[in-house]
Amino acid sequence: MIHIGRGLEMQEQEKLIFHPISLEDRDWMNEKLREEKLDACEYTFANNYMWADVYDVRVGSAYGCGVIRCRGQSFVQYSFPFGNGDQKAVIVHLMKICAVHGYALILYPVTENNRLKLMEWFPGEFEIYSDRADADYVYTTERLSSLKGKKLHGKRNHIARFMDGDDWRYEPMTQENIPECRRMAKEWAVLRADKWNEEMEQELRVLEVAFSNFDALALTGGVLYKEDKIVAFTIGEALNEDTFVVHFEKAFPDLQGAYPMINQQFVLHEAHSYQYVNREEDTGDLGLRKAKLSYYPDILLKKYWAQQSHVVFANETRPQEIIDLWQQCFHDDSTYIEMYLDHRFEIENMLVIYEDSRPVSMASLLPVQVTIHGTKENARYVYAVGTLPAYRKKGYASEILRHALEKYGEPLILQPADRDLQEYYEKHGFVDAFGESPCWIYAGKCTGTPVIPSGSENNLRAAEMYASDTGLEELGGWSVADADAKAYKAVRDEAFEKEGYVEWDEQAVAYALKENQFCKGRTLLLTKTVKDADVRRAVLMYRIEGDSLHIIETTLQDNELHEILPELLLYTGTAWAFERNMGGMILLPEHFAEWNYEEGYLNLTLG
Repeated sequence: MIHIGRGLEMQEQEKLIFHPISLEDRDWMNEKLREEKLDACEYTFANNYMWADVYDVRVGSAYGCGVIRCRGQSFVQYSFPFGNGDQKAVIVHLMKICAVHGYALILYPVTENNRLKLMEWFPGEFEIYSDRADADYVYTTERLSSLKGKKLHGKRNHIARFMDGDDWRYEPMTQENIPECRRMAKEWAVLRADKWNEEMEQELRVLEVAFSNFDALALTGGVLYKEDKIVAFTIGEALNEDTFVVHFEKAFPDLQGAYPMINQQFVLHEAHSYQYVNREEDTGDLGLRKAKLSYYPDILLKKYWAQQSHVVFANETRPQEIIDLWQQCFHDDSTYIEMYLDHRFEIENMLVIYEDSRPVSMASLLPVQVTIHGTKENARYVYAVGTLPAYRKKGYASEILRHALEKYGEPLILQPADRDLQEYYEKHGFVDAFGESPCWIYAGKCTGTPVIPSGSENNLRAAEMYASDTGLEELGGWSVADADAKAYKAVRDEAFEKEGYVEWDEQAVAYALKENQFCKGRTLLLTKTVKDADVRRAVLMYRIEGDSLHIIETTLQDNELHEILPELLLYTGTAWAFERNMGGMILLPEHFAEWNYEEGYLNLTLG
């Protein structure tokens, strides 16, 4: 559904025509960019001009805003409209352009403020997501220039070694020293020959554009000499009134201290009047990420992609919409739903479909890991899949699951609540996995069905007296304490780690403990001294359901569990206990199609 903004209605004759970026666009683009305080490194004229050939950069203006268009390997993307004009009208115009060509509108980079605008203007129409590799590293100039503190002690040491001999100097980059900087860049490339790739080749081409248009682009550079030879240089420019952005930094890698020295000297001499320095993203390069993190950024600036989609992420600014949908689908108490949203909801793990300007179908995709072929692989646990009754039979839940499999490219794991749901998921390609081993337990004896003994009322009364008079400090020779998330995860991982093991991170386990407590449960850490004075640890998570004790999960062996059950039943005031490992279901992407999913362990399902 396309929303027509008031600006578009008033200015239907506006045209948005894109042309290759040129130096003639510099003044109007800079003027429009100055109308907003944009912190993302892409929002400078010079940056777009330098990369024009690599990404076929084109620009246009309409409705009082500027727009940048780039072409990726398989798609076209547009910047979020910049300037103080009618940004909404521009986006509607772009949506129409894309519709004519048969593709969805993609916007990048989208700042946090503009993400919120999109959700307000076009509810349910854009899937907005981020990639860690795109985050800009932003530091205070004080941090980079002073290098104070214990964490940056190593940087100071490297600089001290570089300064040994007093045979160095720093000077601004000018037309006089640019030719020698060119030669240094070529020598740097030769030293990187064993790691050379297409991206490096592209960067050198872009660097040459910067050198050739240094003054026209109003760039600022710094050059570092050692023994009268250039060993490092940096090029950047003002991003906004309080932030300077660094586009290029080159130094000889085998010269100790060259990189930290040019970094510090450039900030001291050229960026000292700014509060922040943006050193751009790491593009997913782990070596570059390590280097940028070693300076301890003050801000990791998240930048978003926004793409037109029928399936989108839930809007965290409108939690009541999710609460209402959840309640109508599952009839849970609002307090429980709010607890889940407070502790497990993240912007990019709940997918929804909108209709009539509200979410009508949803599913949570919780991050988890599963061991496949001996390697921990990322996966998603599918939880709280529901559609409002009036919107069922339209295939919305199926569409969300297909979208999730394509988007994440990871195995989807779930545990259906009943047989009907199992058959539903089977129709969508899910198969039984992780092994199912139901077992009902009463008074320490396994039986095929639950047994409720007569006279249980007296047993409950006796238990109430027992629980009120004594604390649970010991069970059958085990010392008892409440388990925290760190201990629970460590014991669980050690006990169940094997092929097909579904492993939750500590934050997820912390929620599991909290959710269990909310549901009248308790999670125990059991310790016992065994042979040779070794200490054995186990965990036991249970909750009380009526007069029964539900063992959610335990690392105890069956015989150990049965030994302590009578005492635990007495303490909890319950008449019988049961444990059931229901296994689960899995939908595998093609690259894992050959994996044997029948073995493994799931059980703990966090909600």
